[in-house]
This record gives sequence, structure tokens and C-alpha cells, in this order.
Amino acid sequence: MPVRTITTHDPLQPRYSYVCEEPVGKNFDSDFRPELTPKEMLELGVFGGEYFEGEIDEYPKAWFTHAKISTKGKRNAKLNYFGVNASQPRKEWEKKGWIYVDDPRGWFQWYCRYYLGRRLPKEDARQIDRWKKIVRHLAQIRYNCRPGDITCRPRQKQALLHWAYDTRRA
Repeated sequence: MPVRTITTHDPLQPRYSYVCEEPVGKNFDSDFRPELTPKEMLELGVFGGEYFEGEIDEYPKAWFTHAKISTKGKRNAKLNYFGVNASQPRKEWEKKGWIYVDDPRGWFQWYCRYYLGRRLPKEDARQIDRWKKIVRHLAQIRYNCRPGDITCRPRQKQALLHWAYDTRRA
């Protein structure tokens, strides 16, 4: 497979380029098994439709054909699959040390770029470890909710959708 280079036009990363070494959606780390693709997540409704703040030129246009995107330029919880806000502001992510220089928009940006084929071994290991730890919330949902009850713990279910766990039937 030929190596591809993607250059962004994101104000948070002026003139940033990255190399995609793997085929799109393939050759993931064996510990990383997301249940949803970035396209599926965007179609379901995540991050109040405002995650990329309009900076989407680096991603496949097909990801946005049926995506729930905020038209008002700010987060809208009604666009989320479970209709609730389950996000913290980026300032909080920065305060907690969750932001890495190559992905200033956080985990989902990392996942989109990883899905496209970018590999950064140290950062990939860090983000995959974070992804694996979030599954504890799924155990809480299974313990406290009847399968398929979308009214039970909607904020927790929405948060898990943000991490590519499919909680629609959990």
C-alpha cells in the first residue's frame, strides 16, 4: 500500500501534515477493537454535532454525508444520539493532560487519524489504553439497565458512543 500524506488546514494546527502508513480502517492494534467507525459515530450523533468546529477537510467527505452537524456553530445536545450532553470543554481536557500536540481536538481526532492509517506508536498506545479504561462504564450500564432501555443512564451511554462503543442496545 502506498504511503499517503495528509495536510490539514485546521487553525489549531497550521500547516500540520501526517503520514498514513496503513490502509483506511485496517491493521488496528490487537487491543483496539472499536465497535463504530468515525462515519457511524458522526451519523449517530456525537459531541453535539460540533466536534471539529467545521475543520473537516482532512477527512473523507462520505463521513459527513449523513453526519449530525451543528449548524449554529456551537454544541447542540439534541444532535447526540441520546439527546444529552456528555462532553467536557477542551479546556478541561487540557487541564487533565488528555490533549496531545498531534491531536489538539482530543481522542476522537486521534481515532479518526488512526482509522485513516496514521500510526504514532507511543501516542497510539496511550490512547488505546484510555479507550480500554472507559469500558468500565459499560459494565455499570449492564449492571443497572435493562438491555435496550435508552432512558437508563443516557449520559453514560452517550459518553461511551464518543469512544466508539455502541451502546444503543446496552
